[in-house]
Amino acid sequence: MLVSVSTMSPDTNAGERTVPSHAGEIAVVTGASTGIGEAATRRLCADGWTVYAVARRAERLDALARETGAIAAPCDITSEAEVTALRDRVLGEQGRIDALLNISGGARGTDWVADAKDEDWEWMYRVNVLGTMRITRAFLPALRANGQGTVLNLTSLASQRGYEGGGGYNAAKFAQHGLTEALRLEEAEHNVRVVEVAPGLVHTPEFSLMRLGGDAEAAARVYAGVREPLTAEDVAEVCAFAVNLPHHVNLDLVTVKPVAQAAIHKLLRE
Repeated sequence: MLVSVSTMSPDTNAGERTVPSHAGEIAVVTGASTGIGEAATRRLCADGWTVYAVARRAERLDALARETGAIAAPCDITSEAEVTALRDRVLGEQGRIDALLNISGGARGTDWVADAKDEDWEWMYRVNVLGTMRITRAFLPALRANGQGTVLNLTSLASQRGYEGGGGYNAAKFAQHGLTEALRLEEAEHNVRVVEVAPGLVHTPEFSLMRLGGDAEAAARVYAGVREPLTAEDVAEVCAFAVNLPHHVNLDLVTVKPVAQAAIHKLLRE
């Protein structure tokens, strides 16, 4: 069955695209309480997926579930016990998983390496790398058993180029990129499709705010004068497109930037 779904957020005048209905297919989306993870949950629900929305903030997940029909699944992906419980819940309730979207991640601080804070680097590594590893490891047996499982890892343009003040985030995202490349090689024989989406500048409510310690003015300056930075919905659309494609089609690495960001070191501001 084919269904028509809007390609953009509801307040745009964009057209529609037709995708196969994914009714009966199960997706787990991490980072679903805000930003790209929330937008990806909304998009996949609209495409017919049954989506387990995963994040730590249960109240936000409950609100998202009421709006979209997603299943709220509170979980801290840096906790082995909570990840195991999440896996057992999903497989116990559904008996399968078709796609795992590792959207959860984040940055803390803009210190140069000479001034690096251990706690910031350790947090970024736990969330971006170990969290991705733990939840992927937990669901891999079921994704293999599926016969056509998909893992999508959201990395960053920071996984491809270093920049001043980005050392800790670069290190974490380079590591996540390396994990993703190794996973693709290891799981090819199991027909597990491994996708990487690497966004550039995305204007979301919390990323820069959290990175800059809650300084709203500093966070606003990150996007000041940039004509049309990416939105969470833009990136979610790319993620949904990747997992909605026929399974034999693999988008190994998709780098997504606003036109104003010609490169990580060249961002046009008006």
